[in-house]
Amino acid sequence: MFPVFSRKPLFGYKAIVLSTLAIGAYSVTTWGHHMFATVAVNNPFFSGTTLLIAVPTGVKIFSWIATMWGGRLRFQTPMLYAIGFLVVFLIGELTGPMLAVVPFDVHVHDTYFVVAHMHYVLFGSAAFALFSGLFFWYPKFTGRRLHEGLGHAQFWLMFAGFNLTFFPQHILGLRGMPRRVADYPTGQGFEGLNLVSSLGHVLTTMAIVLFLVNLARSRRHGILAGDDPWGGYSLEWATSSPPPPLNFDVLPPIRSERPAPFDAGHPDHDRRRQGRVSEAGEGGG
Repeated sequence: MFPVFSRKPLFGYKAIVLSTLAIGAYSVTTWGHHMFATVAVNNPFFSGTTLLIAVPTGVKIFSWIATMWGGRLRFQTPMLYAIGFLVVFLIGELTGPMLAVVPFDVHVHDTYFVVAHMHYVLFGSAAFALFSGLFFWYPKFTGRRLHEGLGHAQFWLMFAGFNLTFFPQHILGLRGMPRRVADYPTGQGFEGLNLVSSLGHVLTTMAIVLFLVNLARSRRHGILAGDDPWGGYSLEWATSSPPPPLNFDVLPPIRSERPAPFDAGHPDHDRRRQGRVSEAGEGGG
């Protein structure tokens, strides 16, 4: 989403690939941070690996920001959700290193601080990215676009609702409110923020209902998208929308990190490629 709606190539493509592999490798050495309070695991080891995994995660975040920097940004619904993912996931990742510090983790263990952290990481990485992908690839599935106005309204409702629901829970956790408790005594200072959290849940529910309305409306009345409504770079946009049964009659050529339209199916590709070769030759390259 970031390169497509920034009209720029992805910054640090190889760094993002290597960071993804590093996160996958480190992830199998961080599970113990859920068990610091049990004293049944090697706390220093798991604390160190949990802090270390923030490095490749930071590489990816800075690469996405650098992709947008100086780009011709288009704030269509997939991009809004991609930016929402980045903001929400970043907040979740900032509280992650806090919980990697054993004394702090023991202090907030089994409180709403952990609930807030987990939802910022999981909801941010799953739900916001999921809706970004749904709006982006819906034209590829159906040949029609989801309604942009409804999509924008849904995003702002969900972004506001999510943050109203879960950000106050950081403060509740620091105040000592335990999780997995259905009720709590009055006078503990929990009531106000719990009310805000409940109101945020209402906004998030409204956003989901709005998406279902958009889905039902656009299935028949959505604007015809054309083959590539976003100017996408990845290979699926080199064929029609929706695609034919086998996607391609002949596998398109793949010569770069952005195969569509520059490698596959673009009538000016060979001329452009020859022009770049000529320019490089004239410049002494």
